[in-house]
Amino acid sequence: MVLNKKMLRVGYSSALVAMMASLAACGGGSQTATPDAGTTETAAGSELSGTVLVDGSSTVFPISEAMAEEFGTANPGVAVTVGVSGTGGGFKKFCAGETDITGASRPISQEEIDLCAEAGIEYIELPIALDGLTVVVNPENDFAECLTVDELLTIWEPDAQDKIKNWNQVRADFPDAPLGLYGPGTDSGTYDFFMDAIGADGESRGDYTASEDDNVIVQGVSGDTNGLGFFGLAYFTENQDRLKAVAIDSGNGTCVEPSAETVADGTYVPLARPEFIYVKQSVAEDPAIAAFVNFYISPDNAGLVDEVGYVKLPEEINEKVITRFENKTVGSVFEGGSPIGVKLEEVL
Repeated sequence: MVLNKKMLRVGYSSALVAMMASLAACGGGSQTATPDAGTTETAAGSELSGTVLVDGSSTVFPISEAMAEEFGTANPGVAVTVGVSGTGGGFKKFCAGETDITGASRPISQEEIDLCAEAGIEYIELPIALDGLTVVVNPENDFAECLTVDELLTIWEPDAQDKIKNWNQVRADFPDAPLGLYGPGTDSGTYDFFMDAIGADGESRGDYTASEDDNVIVQGVSGDTNGLGFFGLAYFTENQDRLKAVAIDSGNGTCVEPSAETVADGTYVPLARPEFIYVKQSVAEDPAIAAFVNFYISPDNAGLVDEVGYVKLPEEINEKVITRFENKTVGSVFEGGSPIGVKLEEVL
């Protein structure tokens, strides 16, 4: 089988996420981007030097890793280190002044805003991509073609624990088969967004297989005929030979499948969301860090977002993101709240 660049990059990223999650349990893990052996004339001519410390969301990690790799090729004097601590763990490090940039699969929370304020950390919030949380089942599942948001709530709400155990409790015409559940852990921004989106107010049942490594969820559902899980679109895209995506009915009777097209055109609701990086304002003028951020948000490099399985921002939104960084605009447009139902073009 021939692997294309996208498959190689995401495969490498997935393996690296698992490795770094293991390292994090022993004190943290990171990856420093280094240029390819044969650097280009542009790379050889770059006089930039310095370090850029990036951490945060495992969902954003494949994008940051791809950007760091390409940026490092053109700027071999800059060491970009990308770690994975999850959205919540990343904000803890960021608000403690340990990192320059943190990736997040949800906006900064009010608790995190307060934590940064106590430490005197100001930040620039930059949306960098769109994603669609994807509900997946085993390919042998021939009945759960579409689920409503209310049915997702029935499955995942806290009151479902030890009660909703079989598929026919979700819908009467589903088979009387055990319901195997797999999902992100409670420190995950993906977990937070999903539970808010389905109406569970950020909380869920506790009797499911939880992991910060999306590949564990892939393995769980693909190995369980009656399994169901959720994660970002990129992980489904790279594993569609092992999983089946479930269409979502937001309540209007229309089943919409997750895809780059439905995320981009706004029809995949309520599980479409923006992805972010947060840049520490005090280092935003540092030449190496500024160059990396400008590289990250440049439309010239938006193809890397698509390459790793996410959806690049529409041009008009991306222009506002660039302006936001140029003006070094601090604070969050979400004010500690949820992005569900918020249109980026209206708030940026």
